[in-house]
Amino acid sequence: MKQTFVFLFLSLSYAHSVLGVCRTDTLPDRQLQRVEVYEGKKRTQLRSSVPLQSLSAEELKSLPVLQVSDAAKFFSGVQVKDYGGVGGLKTVSVRSLGAQHTAVAYDGLLLTDGQTGQIDLGKFSMEQVQTITLANGQMDDLLQPARALASGALLSLETRLPEFSAQREYHVSSRLTTGSWGLFNPSCSFSASGPRQWVGGVSAEWTQTDGHYPFDLRYGAEDAITERKKRNNTDVRALRLEAFTAKRWNSGALWKWRAYFYQSERGLPGATTYYYDHAAQRLDDRNAFVQTQYQQDFGSRWSLKASAKWNGSRQEYLDPDYKGSEGQTRNDYRQQEYYVSAALRYRPITPLAFAFSTDGFAQTMEANLTDFARPRRYTWLSALSGKYTAGWVTLNASALFTRVFERTLSGASASDRSRLSPFASVVFTPFPKENLRLRFFVKDIFRMPTFNDLYYGTVGTRTLKPEKALQYNAGVTYEKAVARWLPQLAFTVDAYYNRVSDKIVAIPTKNLFIWSMVNLGKVDIRGVDVTAQGLFCLHQDWQFRLSGNYTYQRALDVTSDEAGTAESLTYRHQIPYTPRVYASGTAALSTPWGELSYALLYSGKRYALGQNIAANRLDPYTDHSLTYRYDRSWGKHSAALLVECLNLADKNYEIVKNFPMPGRSFRVTLTYQY
Repeated sequence: MKQTFVFLFLSLSYAHSVLGVCRTDTLPDRQLQRVEVYEGKKRTQLRSSVPLQSLSAEELKSLPVLQVSDAAKFFSGVQVKDYGGVGGLKTVSVRSLGAQHTAVAYDGLLLTDGQTGQIDLGKFSMEQVQTITLANGQMDDLLQPARALASGALLSLETRLPEFSAQREYHVSSRLTTGSWGLFNPSCSFSASGPRQWVGGVSAEWTQTDGHYPFDLRYGAEDAITERKKRNNTDVRALRLEAFTAKRWNSGALWKWRAYFYQSERGLPGATTYYYDHAAQRLDDRNAFVQTQYQQDFGSRWSLKASAKWNGSRQEYLDPDYKGSEGQTRNDYRQQEYYVSAALRYRPITPLAFAFSTDGFAQTMEANLTDFARPRRYTWLSALSGKYTAGWVTLNASALFTRVFERTLSGASASDRSRLSPFASVVFTPFPKENLRLRFFVKDIFRMPTFNDLYYGTVGTRTLKPEKALQYNAGVTYEKAVARWLPQLAFTVDAYYNRVSDKIVAIPTKNLFIWSMVNLGKVDIRGVDVTAQGLFCLHQDWQFRLSGNYTYQRALDVTSDEAGTAESLTYRHQIPYTPRVYASGTAALSTPWGELSYALLYSGKRYALGQNIAANRLDPYTDHSLTYRYDRSWGKHSAALLVECLNLADKNYEIVKNFPMPGRSFRVTLTYQY
């Protein structure tokens, strides 16, 4: 009965912050425009040929989020590995394909890490993000870089471009967040308009926390004895700086430029195993990139998008407890990437369009390790896409060709690789008067092993095979305005099947920076994602909203020998850190005196290792949070107060084994805008 209630509650989902939908009085033009943009975005999600989820800046105000990783937890089919605290590593996997199969884009260009292949979402604040979008497979848009097609899923972060008027030629914003465990997080931004439709701005953010939250350290094989202690080596100090400029011509052409810099110094909390909870490892992280993009339409038939990017990063890892002759370990890793892209779209007739995109990029890695390979990877991607749209059907197809050249400055290199990756999708609207749609897609994709997979000390191996993934999806979407008190009701149901060959799984060992690479051979993933959306209008200024997502999946290791017999004790066991059931939900009440929101995260049991036995099992967890937000405007000024209570039940649950999450905590945020 309890599970049924949880499922029914979480299956009701609302697309947050549709302010103005329930109202009948006259609103200023600016508010009407924002509602139209929002509604268009939601219709795009429901009409997409692939599962597409999105959260806008307005929607995120109702959720307890500080970093991008916090927001990703509210998407269906997503598993976020979180090692606890503000400074803990946070990576995202979609439908159990692994973090390396999930690309992360920032303003349309991918964020990359050739060393590990996974992006730490804890580096990115919500301050500048306007929209977060998750697409399984790939987006329907033809005019995009070929690299955006080269992954199993795409998490896209879009920043806001400020809007100006004759009465307001600049914007100033400041925010201060403080809370438990010594959290101090101020930020400020400034943007202005210039002559001839130029705009630009800068922003800065500082994050500091000691992270000394209490937890229960367990002793004995049965965890019969516990001791209340505090996490150590969990402090973080991080600085983020961004600058941007953009220009729009009367012809519709748009040019954007953005520079990003991030620097952090943090401790790496150790695993809390039995009598041991000591950690002293440190990590200094610096990352910078500069990217630019130009887009223009040439009449109604031709469109061009050109992009370029430079990315550089440096990580310094220190282990003062190393017992070798030097008394410590200090590793220095440096990466660089140079990237160019061009995409051209041609529309010969209204319902039909084609596109060709080609990308080239070079990645290098240096380290102070003895006999390090110093790898160089040169990759060329070319994609040919087509789309046909007629009233009741939309067809989308693409073919991506990948060519990878591996080189090293020391020792042997891995083999060069090439592969053709097709994709096809279709959307049907069987009933013209109903917003009911059926969608299907299939995609074949692969990913190269990372530099760590191939070249890292005794862990990497140059003969490691690339992962290959075959994705299938069948779903239905529906939207309807039921009544005046229920103006929007929508749901999506998607069933999927993923077949992964030569699956590579990274499992942390004694700390967050040392990993053990395991090749599972073949993985069979089957699951269902469910969302539903609805808004209840209680009064002209009162709204009640429910939000939730539900995922059920079986991700099994099906590696076997040629005779079809099981090769190991993990045969047909759930792969590590993949719950069978995952759900999230929110309930929000909007009133003239502010908005009160409740958020819920639930994960079923998981296993830390491939063998599904009691010793490896992680218990289910539920995380409850409450937020209250009050906004006030006067003239050109506005201010907001946000109070959050996180993990109401005060449970030190574990997302990753032996890395307890913080218990009950509080955050208070003050925001001022002009």
